[in-house]
Amino acid sequence: MIQPIGLSSVTSIQATTNTPKSKHQIPHHSPSKQTPRSPPPPHFSDSDPTFPDSDPPRSNPNFGSPMEKSCTLLVHFDKGTPALANEIKEALEGNDTELKIEALKKAIMLLLNGDTIPHLFITIIRYVLPSEDHTVQKLLLLYLEIIDKTDSKGKVLPEMILICQNLRNNLQSPNEYIRGVTLRFLCRLNESEIIEPLIPSILANLEHRHPFVRRNAVLAIMSVYRLPQGETLLDSAPEIIDRFLASEQDPSSKRNAFLMLFNCAQDRAVNYLFKHIDRIIDWGEQLQMVVLELIKKVCRVNKGEKGKYIKVIISLLNAPSSAVVYECAGTLVSLSSAPTAIRAAANTYCQLLLSQSDNNVKLIVLDRISELKASHREIVIELVMDVLRALSSPNVDIRRKTLDIVLDLITPANVDEVVMMLKKEVVKTQSGELEKNGEYRQMLVQAIYACAVKFPEVASTVVHPLMDFLGDSNVASALDVAVFVREIIETNPKLRVSIIMRLLDTFYQIRNSRVCTHALWIIGEYAHSLSEVESGIATIKQCLGELPFYTASEEKEAQDASKNSQVVSSSTVSSRRPVILADGTYATQSAALETAMSAPVLVQGSLTSVGNLRSLVLSGDFFLESVVACTLTKLILRLEEVQPSKVEVNKATTQALLIMVSMLQLGQSSVLPHPIDNDSQDRIVLCIRLLCHKGEGVRKIWLESCRQSFVKMLADKQLRETEESKAKAQILNAQPDDLIDFYHLKSRRGMSQLELEDEVQDDLKRATGEFTKDNDDANKLNRILQLTGFSDPVYAEAYVTVNHYDIVLDVTVINRTKETLQNLCLELATMGDLKLVERPQNYTLAPESSKQIKANIKVSSTETGVIFGNIVYESSSNVLDRTVIVLNDIHIDIMDYISPASCTDVAFRAMWAEFEWENKVAVNTVIQDEKEFLNHVVKATNMKCLTPLSALEGECGVLAANLYAKSVFGEDALVNVSVEKQADGKLSGYIRIRSKTQGIALSLGDKITLKQKGGP
Repeated sequence: MIQPIGLSSVTSIQATTNTPKSKHQIPHHSPSKQTPRSPPPPHFSDSDPTFPDSDPPRSNPNFGSPMEKSCTLLVHFDKGTPALANEIKEALEGNDTELKIEALKKAIMLLLNGDTIPHLFITIIRYVLPSEDHTVQKLLLLYLEIIDKTDSKGKVLPEMILICQNLRNNLQSPNEYIRGVTLRFLCRLNESEIIEPLIPSILANLEHRHPFVRRNAVLAIMSVYRLPQGETLLDSAPEIIDRFLASEQDPSSKRNAFLMLFNCAQDRAVNYLFKHIDRIIDWGEQLQMVVLELIKKVCRVNKGEKGKYIKVIISLLNAPSSAVVYECAGTLVSLSSAPTAIRAAANTYCQLLLSQSDNNVKLIVLDRISELKASHREIVIELVMDVLRALSSPNVDIRRKTLDIVLDLITPANVDEVVMMLKKEVVKTQSGELEKNGEYRQMLVQAIYACAVKFPEVASTVVHPLMDFLGDSNVASALDVAVFVREIIETNPKLRVSIIMRLLDTFYQIRNSRVCTHALWIIGEYAHSLSEVESGIATIKQCLGELPFYTASEEKEAQDASKNSQVVSSSTVSSRRPVILADGTYATQSAALETAMSAPVLVQGSLTSVGNLRSLVLSGDFFLESVVACTLTKLILRLEEVQPSKVEVNKATTQALLIMVSMLQLGQSSVLPHPIDNDSQDRIVLCIRLLCHKGEGVRKIWLESCRQSFVKMLADKQLRETEESKAKAQILNAQPDDLIDFYHLKSRRGMSQLELEDEVQDDLKRATGEFTKDNDDANKLNRILQLTGFSDPVYAEAYVTVNHYDIVLDVTVINRTKETLQNLCLELATMGDLKLVERPQNYTLAPESSKQIKANIKVSSTETGVIFGNIVYESSSNVLDRTVIVLNDIHIDIMDYISPASCTDVAFRAMWAEFEWENKVAVNTVIQDEKEFLNHVVKATNMKCLTPLSALEGECGVLAANLYAKSVFGEDALVNVSVEKQADGKLSGYIRIRSKTQGIALSLGDKITLKQKGGP
């Protein structure tokens, strides 16, 4: 178990070679590099190079078991050969300093990886201890830090006394670097027998001329005082440090001295704070940060004294250091829920958001604002325009997070200002100055769309300006505008006429096929008046151009070109690829590389400029042709209702039929590189038959049922969004048999953040499975895996706890023999994206005794992993014979990392087209009902069905649905279920899984293969 301690927890051996050659040279000590469990608070300014790496070690009785050794040094090293120990010993005994340095490094790394080198200590005492080289002395201190200094009973080994004189000489060395690193080493010693003779030398270093020595001497005194016998060894330490703090001028030394009083004599620290409170704004950044920590600690114990400390915090809000200002705002929120304090903290965050140039800092500040929004929404609403100013940053992630926060803060009072600001940003994206304008414009369009849906009264002010972007070169933003217009025209009946007229005026600018299909559907459904219908038909005719689409000479030229294997296209180069439709099924759609709107094309022997529909049709986009046919059919049917002249109706019908026949003729000709697909041809033929034989039943289906289906789809979408918002806002209710949490009886706002921090220990225990309620015991027993057989001499079982990025194995090992087992070791290995953090140590098990061994495993991606290994031990009767017991494999379930999530249909299709890994699983199940099988797959994969229930109604024997989930690592998992009921009642079809990485696609496919055969 790795126990994190404060001072220099991870030390790089490579850095030890850069030691100063002169006693007047002070090395630059960079902060120790660790991988934190959670993001640390931001540091806004460059730290002082003299600032100590971190705080001194603190005892933590709640972390790990008391028998496990703590580790203060981590260095990766591949295990060496058995002969390496002899090589190290020979190099240490030589006179070559460089060889000694390399040998010491290898020895340290071997010791850190669990290997023991017998008699190395005496060799080092004889040949390394007298060396005067600074690098050798630094490595010597690292070696002394990691070796065992006590026996099995906890007593200091007698040979440890040999190093005391060397440490005393280092503390009195004329070189300040040697003194400083030795003082830092003493901070990691817990043996009072070694430290006691060195106390006079430690105290003498408080008066050294160089601050590097003085500040490390303060940390050493604090470490000594916090030992179990520390108050006996150095009872006057608080008084000494108090006097030192009064006379010290170095900021880092003052910080360490105040930290010592803060941890060991809190009353003295408080007295010093209020004695010099007038000058607190002039203190160094490091000291001000410790003051804030002191205030948190004092207010946690004495809640009645919050008032006078809050005044100190508010004064520090004017500090020149951005890091101090950030910490002040966080401390203020944690101590008080008063509106004045929250408003001051929110204003501070907004100022930092605008003043800092680091993108990571901006993201962290936005996270803090988001937290404030969750608990103090009314106050953050007042600053919504200040938060919006963060859109000036060119970073897309910052813009996205800013928009997400602002959209949750929109109210009827500020919606106009927000929408106006967003419209200005949209206008800015039309210039070529900003990077990624297309993606940013899409985010702005979606934000305006959300505002209009939430507050329909602003739709009239945004819909017309956004329609100018229907012809945008960025397909995603243009498509978002089309979807936005389609929903607004249904939900706002007053805007229908103006939207239709504006759409008809701008239709010729649309360049993308998918946007054209949306626009055509809107024209066909919502053009009701005579002028609208006639304008719609005229616009489509104008964009299609003159008929026919090709001449006989052009077809002959195309045939000759195809014979010579040279396909000549007059406008575009096209390709065919499968696409997924809205219901999840596949269709073959012709996708063309679009040409400019003004590209000339040969029409009836002359070059002319073609419209957007003509260029897309000539590229082979047959799906668009079918949409054009359907739109013309709806317009003709509606024209019959609003046009009293039958002559005009027949004339329009004839022109529509001519267009459809021309499209069919084009699809079957050799002008295009590929013929029309069957689906598009059948749809166009259906439209032709309908216009030739009109009936009331068919008229009702085309003019009413399609619109009713769209209205129902919008209702389902709104219902899902409402349910999701309620689920997010829902507060978990206590069960009748749960213990009462008395903090529920506090004020309306509940506990402050500081009081909530006191509950963290229990929360961590719950997360790691160490704390369970009585009704959770059965669940815990279900997660116990048997690793060995009952007849094996050593029985082992493991309780597996999966917590996002970590897997904790709590292995219970029982000695079932009558002999003592020596050097018992649990050897583990992993397969997949799993990594063993540390190697478990060796143990000695008495007869019929048990041992709890913990192993930490790191997870880096969503993939089904396997943990395997064995138990190796030596029996007391035969030490030379090592017994190996192979353990059962532990399979890590991918379902532990996947959770249901939601995304839009557009986003789903975009990801489906982008992701390159697909796993196709054939349906093989005993379930005979399509919906029942879908529910079974959803439950087995822990995914969410994006297809609304209304789309799955009815009994047609065919079902297609899309499923979506997101992993804890941010990976997307897409699933398309397509099944069909056969004549014998069995289900057939395929389940397709797509993801960006191979691991999640394969693992999820294996899970579905195992689970789909069973019943629900």
